[in-house]
Amino acid sequence: MGVKVTGQKKLIAELERRFGKANMQRITDAALLEGARVFVAELRRQFASWKDTGASYDEITISKPMTVGGNRIIKIHWRGPKNRYRIIHLNEWGTVNNPNPRGKGAIARTMQNAEKEYIRAVRKAIERGI
Repeated sequence: MGVKVTGQKKLIAELERRFGKANMQRITDAALLEGARVFVAELRRQFASWKDTGASYDEITISKPMTVGGNRIIKIHWRGPKNRYRIIHLNEWGTVNNPNPRGKGAIARTMQNAEKEYIRAVRKAIERGI
């Protein structure tokens, strides 16, 4: 069972006509940043339960808004002096030698737990911008 949404392109075109393309991008960027903050807060809660040195927790970073494939996006990634980006996938999925590490599935849990709050934060930011 699926839902088909129609008229999305017309709606976006009408909003850009009324508010201007640059203004709509500014509103979109603010909404994406607000949503990313909500997601990172939940991600930090998930990581806090099993942190040892705290490097994975401390290196969580939000990128600046960017356009990829015609869509505005923000990336949540790990950047810092301890290069945790190299092993985050090992914590998330496990390894052959350690198939169930502490914190396994933390990112997936975060995505599930933060979904409703993320949508709410993005909606509020868009309403404030318009």
